[in-house]
Amino acid sequence: MLSKALFHALAASRPLERLASRYGMAPGGFARRFVAGETVAEAIEVGRALQARGFLLTLDQLGERVSTLDEADAASRAYVRTAAEVVASGIERNLSVKLSQLGLHLDPAVCTDNLRRILMAAAPQGFFVRVDMEESSTVDTTLAIVKTLREQGFDELGVVLQSALYRSEQDLARMLELRVRVRLVKGAYKEPKPVAYQKKRDVDAAYERMMRRLMTEGNYPALATHDPVLIQRARQFASSRGIGPDRFEFQMLYGVRRDLQTALLSEGCRVRVYLPFGREWFPYYMRRLGERPANLAFVVRSLLRER
Repeated sequence: MLSKALFHALAASRPLERLASRYGMAPGGFARRFVAGETVAEAIEVGRALQARGFLLTLDQLGERVSTLDEADAASRAYVRTAAEVVASGIERNLSVKLSQLGLHLDPAVCTDNLRRILMAAAPQGFFVRVDMEESSTVDTTLAIVKTLREQGFDELGVVLQSALYRSEQDLARMLELRVRVRLVKGAYKEPKPVAYQKKRDVDAAYERMMRRLMTEGNYPALATHDPVLIQRARQFASSRGIGPDRFEFQMLYGVRRDLQTALLSEGCRVRVYLPFGREWFPYYMRRLGERPANLAFVVRSLLRER
């Protein structure tokens, strides 16, 4: 857990971000392993290639914790433009959104309006939109916003729950009642002991409990993990309950465990690749390193090539 805390601290370093920006997204740069590009056009081309191989897609325009409502407004309008470009491109219509990018910490009502703007543009075009979950302090407001917009008729709106948080099993019960589509993750944020499990085995155990309930009661669940043990247990559970591979999907991050993604796809599983893009890639990238510090070797090799 120390490594995760360290990389989260580094993610907030502006000097380090400026240094990394010189090399990260250059041709062959180290960040391109995990980030699909700085523009939606680049992300669409990556998505087109993945879709041709049989993968499902979701696009995520990187950015979080805006500091002004004008920035939140701009982010929502950028998502509307992204939706239009996705429609024009012909790739799958699926988006992931962070509410802190839309002003959650500044004014939840404005954030709700910004998300509604995206949905009003995307829903008539057949998009599914998933709201990512962020720090534990945002869970109540995030779920309230999702509930409000679902009640306003935006049925193709889903949410993410993190098994690392103690509360998530109760939140899952609420989402199941509302028939909200849930993406289940372990959780990428460093959370304190009073609100979250600190040991991997406890996070994994909660994930498996929630996975089983989602598989039997959920509305097309998304199991987002790169953990081969949990993936195997999910497949075994599905088989034992007669749950076909068309009733759920696995989700994985772009550039992470590409071998496992390909293997699952070849074995008949549905696999959705989470495609992040945009110029605000540094915090996201540092969280990926915090989850698997072995990726540092890849970064070091890339930087040495630049010298």
